Amino acid sequence: MTIELDGDSLTLDGFARIVHDRAQVTISHAARSRMLRTRAHVEKAVLSGERVYSLNTGFGFLSKVTVPSDQLDQLQVNLIRSHCVGVSEPHSEIESRAMLLLRANVLAKGFSGVRPLLVELLVDMLNKGVHPVIPRKGSVGASGDLAPLAHLASVLLGEGEAFHSGSRLGGGEALRRAGLEPVKLAPKEGLSLINGTQQMTALGALLCLRAEKLVDIADLVASTSLEGVLGTPRAYVDWIQQTRPHPGQQRSAQLLRQFMEGSQIYQSHASCDRVQDPYSFRCAPQVHGACRDLIASTRRTIEIEINAATDNPLVHPDTGEIVSGGNFHGQPVAFALDVLGMAISELASISERRLSKLIDPGFSGLPAFLVKNEGLNSGFMMTQVTAAHLVCESRLLTHPASTDSIPTSNEKEDHVSMGPIAAFKACTILDNTEHVLAIEALAACQAIDFRKPLVPGRGPRLLHRLMRERVATLEEDRYLHLDIAAAVALVRSGEIHAGLAAEGLG
Repeated sequence: MTIELDGDSLTLDGFARIVHDRAQVTISHAARSRMLRTRAHVEKAVLSGERVYSLNTGFGFLSKVTVPSDQLDQLQVNLIRSHCVGVSEPHSEIESRAMLLLRANVLAKGFSGVRPLLVELLVDMLNKGVHPVIPRKGSVGASGDLAPLAHLASVLLGEGEAFHSGSRLGGGEALRRAGLEPVKLAPKEGLSLINGTQQMTALGALLCLRAEKLVDIADLVASTSLEGVLGTPRAYVDWIQQTRPHPGQQRSAQLLRQFMEGSQIYQSHASCDRVQDPYSFRCAPQVHGACRDLIASTRRTIEIEINAATDNPLVHPDTGEIVSGGNFHGQPVAFALDVLGMAISELASISERRLSKLIDPGFSGLPAFLVKNEGLNSGFMMTQVTAAHLVCESRLLTHPASTDSIPTSNEKEDHVSMGPIAAFKACTILDNTEHVLAIEALAACQAIDFRKPLVPGRGPRLLHRLMRERVATLEEDRYLHLDIAAAVALVRSGEIHAGLAAEGLG
């Protein structure tokens, strides 16, 4: 399948097909036409000798310096080289690919004034798997993600580094092996390559897709834990949710009801005297649902941003007006990513509380720490300690980055978004939450084993089967970090969602 880029219609689903599934990319005819029109306006401005920011001036604080006409091309090259100041480990190839895609899409929108050949090279790099080596740290999220995007842009010049076919190569060599040629930048094109929010937005898009899947898994794991502690799903009835009709709450309650269908375990104690479960079980739709709603809000922000003109200055394709604005400022994305981190963190927080009930014999009625011969065996005792560590770390990371700012460029850039830091924090929180939910899933499946021969509901039955294909029932103490790694791999594999779809759940 081939997906056209036009700067207006890229969705997160299309993003996933290109970034993860390696769908081929082309540029739409309408996008080429707009790029040609705005490029003509840029070239006219260059020939006129009119003083225009970034065409014939320095950048940022140096914008008051006029650059001679015979040095305008070198100005763009110097910009890329001088802004390659990123540090720390590089982004993964998937993250680099995501940034490459979004940069191509924003330039294809046709408000940047670059030649189509520049976007064609970006698209060719996507299609042939040339992924720039981009250090993670160095952007404050306003005036664009300048440093990381400069490392991306350096490969177009045949410089920098790139991943290609499993090797890390010099940028020029990576292009050569892919059958591509570097470009020589013309006026404005250097700044157009690096001015924008594509680092934070690419990470946000990847995070949003993972979070959407993880919240479904949280509902599935919660239903399995509910079975393990002989809880009741009565609080999930539909009419209760209709009286407080938040979409996320309704969706989580719907899934929890579906997952519990056909449960022999629940039927075995349907008439017991426990009329209320702890909030971590009873309020799962309310908590998970609120997280769903925040994830959905983040999706809306990200889908606007991936089709937004975030370059500076922008060129109107019809009037030729060239205006230095502020669309590169990452505040909308930074806010969204901080909120996303909060939502994902809560999924871990409530999960750890359910885990604590599973291992408590006074509540669950099962052996302490879910293992036979407790005392001789410690069972799942320490898994809750690990979960507590991860939850505490994530809570600390929910402190917002988007409300912080450090002025840069001699006070010209005096308020910045810190969007990349918000993205990095959310990445860590999501990784932590995947681990916490994996630990809860391990414990919940162990509890299900103690309930045999009774059979759980459809959802817990599926999770138990998938887990037991990877991790055996815990009969005596062993190295549980290996079990946790296997459970996390299951959470991340996509097999749970495939299984749910095959079972008609969700």
